[in-house]
Amino acid sequence: MNPLERGPKPLVKAGATGRVPAVPGTYWIESLGCPKNQVDSDKVAGTLMADGLRPAAGPAQADLVVVNTCAFIEAARQESVETVLELEGVRRAGSRLVVTGCMAERYGDELAAALPEVDLVAGFGVPLTGLTGPGAVPVALGAKPPRLDLLNLPRPRAEAPWAYLKVAEGCDRACGFCAIPSFRGKQRSRTPASILAEAEALKVKEVVLVAQDLASYGRDLGRPGAIVSLVREVAARVERVRLLYLYPSELTGGLIDVICGTGVPYFDLSLQHVSRPLLRAMKRWGEGERFLERIGSIRTRQPDAAFRSSFIVGYPGETEADHDRLLAFLGEAQLDWAGFFAFSCEEGTHASTLGGRVEEGLLAERLRELSEVQDGITASRRTALVGSTAQVLVDGPGVARSHREAPEIDGVVLVPDDIPPGEVVTVEITGAIGPDLEAVPVAVATAAP
Repeated sequence: MNPLERGPKPLVKAGATGRVPAVPGTYWIESLGCPKNQVDSDKVAGTLMADGLRPAAGPAQADLVVVNTCAFIEAARQESVETVLELEGVRRAGSRLVVTGCMAERYGDELAAALPEVDLVAGFGVPLTGLTGPGAVPVALGAKPPRLDLLNLPRPRAEAPWAYLKVAEGCDRACGFCAIPSFRGKQRSRTPASILAEAEALKVKEVVLVAQDLASYGRDLGRPGAIVSLVREVAARVERVRLLYLYPSELTGGLIDVICGTGVPYFDLSLQHVSRPLLRAMKRWGEGERFLERIGSIRTRQPDAAFRSSFIVGYPGETEADHDRLLAFLGEAQLDWAGFFAFSCEEGTHASTLGGRVEEGLLAERLRELSEVQDGITASRRTALVGSTAQVLVDGPGVARSHREAPEIDGVVLVPDDIPPGEVVTVEITGAIGPDLEAVPVAVATAAP
């Protein structure tokens, strides 16, 4: 299905939802996609608050409803369109509906034409205020209002004891499957001073550094390898630092050392596959043997290091032998976490010119087989932790994370719900339930008969 076509779900008509009147000057932001998008949403929220707007209790109570869309793969685009239509059905009469983010930037006028209910399709950094006053006139996409620098916009203080922090925008790589550089642009690294100031202003226990190509931070500023000093500086200001999205060829000895030195030895490696011919077709570096060697060397240095990766299944030309190599790699690597994604053919990418598409039924079978194998590995590795101790950060009532769990994407550690959020406590792991662990504070465990 064309992601800009309407899905089968009918719109909810005005008056059918028991809508609550909006509070003047309020906004609601629906953020879709990756953590980098969430940071963008936080920046938009900070700007709206600086302009005098306040967050609403829900989209039905807001003067301004913003959907920050994802355009990475077809399924994400379809979810974005469906979300826009759902919010159109619940927003109050007189409110304004704005679509921003990756779909707005990538499809522009096409998206505006496909969604006439939307008041504004706004690319990255386009001001969203001015739409909320009495009698306000929607701004056309073609008006090209002044663009803002999302990287350095104000941001509200984090509500959770952790927060994402985006250190760069865009990407200089040309991976065969990825269209992100076509609408996010070339890499633009923030200055260390701006990053450190934001890290301090967030007032959190854990900062999660993100970017399209995190380990290449600073290269566009003429400072290759600057990620090492940046991590060290952030770690001096917050209790825990975590890195997401590391390109494997950039995982240098210096970067490994600084990650382990933060006390959060968590390695999120963007591998995508392990077959050398297939990786070359993806315009990617590496192969399974190199990845295993690197993982093994890190485990020798830091036995409790945790590993996550993601893999594309069904890339054009993927053979049964390639699939078997990936299955074998999972068994040898024993990753703590892994995600598997069906290949999505993106317009304008190298992959869109390739033959050898994998039949849909076979692709689904491969996805199931990989997921079943990895689910077993994850469950086994979690069970092996029972009886050990760990330091955890309590995110909310009854929910915590150790260094092994990244927020929102991995399992959690279930703890007594009377421990205040934001506390860092030592716990004993008492049980495992699939991807999640059960734990009690060490003092409680010691006192038990």
